Amino acid sequence: MSATCEAGDVAPDFDLSADGEKRFGLRDYRGKALVLYFYPKDDTSGCTAEAIAFNGLRKEFAKAGAAILGVSPDSTKSHAKFKTKHELGIDLGADEEKTVATAYGVWVEKSMYGRKYMGVERTTFLIGPDGRIARVWRKVKVPGHAEEALAAAGALKAQKA
Repeated sequence: MSATCEAGDVAPDFDLSADGEKRFGLRDYRGKALVLYFYPKDDTSGCTAEAIAFNGLRKEFAKAGAAILGVSPDSTKSHAKFKTKHELGIDLGADEEKTVATAYGVWVEKSMYGRKYMGVERTTFLIGPDGRIARVWRKVKVPGHAEEALAAAGALKAQKA
């Protein structure tokens, strides 16, 4: 059973590969906010809409002092194709072993049409510059979510100022 991360908790560290040779860890985001969003699968309708929404607001997130990192169990090769196809400028981390999803409590049992299976629960974490989780959105509904996360990142920056 995976842990559940809540607002106020220290964010679990991670080490993910992305974009070929690039690697990302929580340490890379110290001193700035991080929108860490978990999604089930590259190039599915909901995941594509979510990535496009975050990508479209990436300059506003940067102004709010927040980086964006999407994470799924897909491979770096899958991420590269997904990014190219949809002209995404955000970073995507490959969690093929599901260690990061498990650490954040988003690798869960799901059910569809009576069939149970393990998968990623669409969840977003706003991690503050201090490495603590500032906000959690579970079972995310995509429409309007990127805007809500941006507003929360802006509020976090205003609090710290």
